[in-house]
Amino acid sequence: MKRQNRWYRDLIASGRRRVVLVIPTMFLILAAVANAQVAAFTKAQVAERIRKVEDGVDEFRKYLETRGDNARGSAQAAQNSGKTRRGGVNSANADSRQQRARQTKDELDDALSDLNRSTNRLRRKFDPASNYMETRVQMERVMEDGRRVNQVMIKGSYGTQPQRYWTALRASMNDLARCYGLTPMGV
Repeated sequence: MKRQNRWYRDLIASGRRRVVLVIPTMFLILAAVANAQVAAFTKAQVAERIRKVEDGVDEFRKYLETRGDNARGSAQAAQNSGKTRRGGVNSANADSRQQRARQTKDELDDALSDLNRSTNRLRRKFDPASNYMETRVQMERVMEDGRRVNQVMIKGSYGTQPQRYWTALRASMNDLARCYGLTPMGV
């Protein structure tokens, strides 16, 4: 009986020693894997992803500017030709809709301007940095501004083409966020 008790105590003691050794080893391995995932990108790869985000912002803004110019031109042409809608539109309702449309356009324009500014700041800080992780704070700001654009896009109804531009830009931003180990933006 004493022999079994001693064997059992030795087994428990050796099990504790194993646990004491295994748990810290697991934490070290997990930390190494997490670090390897973040540091798996070269500065050139990150620079290419930054360029894609910058180009995406510029394309989106350019599209919205040309769309606004086209809409103004069409409205002016209709007014000059004397064409009006049938059914006598209530001017108060029309004014209200126009005001709402201007407000949502301004919100999107402001959000995109902020995103453009933060991507430009990221580029300015990124180029002279020896390690791209030094610009993590600027990348966090880019993601915050991107989330604001995302909210405006979800809230407003802008059509399929702006949605396509935003979807491509959001995907580029998420790729860049993964380089920095940041949480990607949701839909």
